[in-house]
Amino acid sequence: MKKIAVNIVRAILVVLSKLPLKFHYFMGGIFAWLAKSVFHYRYDVVMVNLSRSFPDRKYGEIKTMANDFYRHLGEIAAEAIWFSGSDYKRLYDSGIVTVTDPKDFNELFLSTPSMTVLSTHCGNWELLGGFLGYRTSTGVKIALEEEQIRVVYKQLTNPVADEVFKRNRASALERVGTSCEIESRNILRHAVSNRDKKLVYIYPTDQAPYWKAAKHPIGEFMHQQTDTMLGGVGAACKLSHSVMYLKMKRVERGRYEMTLIPICRNASEMPAEEIMRKYYDLLEEEINESPANWLWTHKRWK
Repeated sequence: MKKIAVNIVRAILVVLSKLPLKFHYFMGGIFAWLAKSVFHYRYDVVMVNLSRSFPDRKYGEIKTMANDFYRHLGEIAAEAIWFSGSDYKRLYDSGIVTVTDPKDFNELFLSTPSMTVLSTHCGNWELLGGFLGYRTSTGVKIALEEEQIRVVYKQLTNPVADEVFKRNRASALERVGTSCEIESRNILRHAVSNRDKKLVYIYPTDQAPYWKAAKHPIGEFMHQQTDTMLGGVGAACKLSHSVMYLKMKRVERGRYEMTLIPICRNASEMPAEEIMRKYYDLLEEEINESPANWLWTHKRWK
């Protein structure tokens, strides 16, 4: 039954993905209006998060940030549907994402055993599956093959939704497909058993600690005392991975700029908490540059 439901939803998404991106943006605008003004989707959470993160801003400014965020949320939904039927050529031709000069990434990846990339919920994280299909600002090729990518994810409660989102994220990985995705509970076992392979592990890292996960305080983040998980970084420290931060800047509607920023060359030589502190410093800088670009519906501080 699950397989049938997944195939039906995926078939609908693939058909819809063939429609122009402008159409999806139009529908995304309607979705944003419904989410904010009709269903009030997590509106209280958004307002509390923004108010506490920007304590020096006036109420009118906070409301403007919230409006901008919901508009961005609609664009994320539009782009995710459009992306679900994309291949490398379509992604490259669209120019939806440009990877800035991959020199630092190539140098670190080629000179270290494997790499851990700490991503965020800035920009549109659903577009990460097309990483190898995006153009670079310098024309230099990213020194990475499809089979070397591992995307770490947290399994959703709804099995149909979980499988649909997995397939969407991996849709552009033509040969690897969903085999590139590793559920977070299995990542350490997978990393250890594949330690002889040169791989890139991409982790979404800005969530609140899962209820069974150990909580590690890292001090203030966005003016609030913050706990974090060390799962991905812990594996990187054990296996001497290099670590990079993935920044995804929204340039304008339909245009993102992806930048990979080095954090350390050998995670085993740095405490995991220090790596996470650097990660959150970079994330805070990115949020302050463009507040609407982050996922404020997260219950990040519990």
